[in-house]
Parts: sequence; C-alpha cells; structure tokens
Amino acid sequence: MDPKRVLVVEDDSAIRQGIVDALRFAGYDVIQARNGNEGLTEALRATFDLMLLDLILPGVGGFDILQATREARPTLPVIILTARGEEADRVQGLRMGADDYVVKPFSVRELLARVEAVLRRSPERPNHVNKVRFGGGVADFGRCEIRYSDGERCDLSEREVELLRYLAANAGRAISREEILLRVWRLNPKRMETRTIDMHIANLRDKLRDDSAAPKVLLTVRGKGYMLAALEK
Repeated sequence: MDPKRVLVVEDDSAIRQGIVDALRFAGYDVIQARNGNEGLTEALRATFDLMLLDLILPGVGGFDILQATREARPTLPVIILTARGEEADRVQGLRMGADDYVVKPFSVRELLARVEAVLRRSPERPNHVNKVRFGGGVADFGRCEIRYSDGERCDLSEREVELLRYLAANAGRAISREEILLRVWRLNPKRMETRTIDMHIANLRDKLRDDSAAPKVLLTVRGKGYMLAALEK
C-alpha cells in the first residue's frame, strides 16, 4: 500500500519544515506549498489524501483556497491551521467545510493524531492499484497497456488508466459520473459535460473486449453510474 500523501500549505518556513519532518517520520508522503498561490495550484491539481491549510497566507488567502477546494473536490479532507485566540477563523473554516483544526503552537503528537483521525473518518480513499486481471488478460497501469491472453497488446491513454485504476480500486461499487470527474480527473461536474465519461467507458469496454450489449467486466448500474466487476488485482 502506498503511503498517504499530505499537502502542507504554510508560509512560515520553520513551521512548515517542522510539519513536513513530522509527517515524513510518521510515514506520510508530503507536498509543500510556501504561499497561497502555490497552495491553490497544488490543491486543485495535485494528487493527495489530506490538506493542512494555514489561513493567513501571502497571495491567495486560506479561506479562498478552502472555498475553491470544496467546490472542486468536496470530499477531500482539510485540516486548518489557526493562531491561538482566532476562534472566529476556526468557526468560519469549519462552516466552509474544513474537517478539523489545529491551533498554533501545537505538538507533533496532537497534529499526527488529528491527521490520523480525519483520514480514518473520511470517505473511502482507494489504495493504488497497479494491475487488474480480467477474463481476457491483464491491464497493466504501470505500462499503460492491456496484455491479452492471446499475446496481443493494446495501449491505454493516461485518462483511461486513471479511470480504470479508480474503478478497480472501488471494484464492486457503483461510481457516478460526477464522482469520476471530481475524484479522478479533478474537474467540476457543473462545468464539464458528463457524457465524456460515457465515451471513455465505451472505449475501455472495447479495449477490454467487453461486450457493450451485455458487459461482464465494466458494468452499467442504472441510475447510479458505472462499476467494475470484482476482479483479481
């Protein structure tokens, strides 16, 4: 299992380095942002499991980052970092969708405990899957290809790999088009036509040699979305 990845958005270099060191020592992978502009960019584009967000930042403010993150990635866990006595900021952050807060100065033990607790109670965040075996062969995400049992091969696009990997990590669960846009491609479904998902599903079925009229691998769940049948990973 790959380690959980945490985005740390903090402009104070000493505090940021202390957080980064503590997280890495605890086994987490870490992404750093030194100001609000970097934080907003990473929050919307990077792949990670939780964000530690300082509210007072140069450039784009913490509240703006939180609002943009909630609009684009509504299920992403966020812990805000606030100064002692700033109760109004903590309340506003929680009302805007933050999962928890840590008051500066804080102990490493408290920080790690809150990170662990928020990740534990957050929506399911699937493990990375490298390969999926199906009746006609194996999809190898590292090589971006499908190898069929008859010896032939077929390339997978980056988007197809991302989609199939997410479905495989959630095999047996119906995934909505909106969830795919939000959680896989980091796109806002309000601004994106969800039919593009149908097109990618059709292409994947073709590459998986799955009968579109009666699919057995990549299933359509009426009224909910798509589901990958439980397969060997």
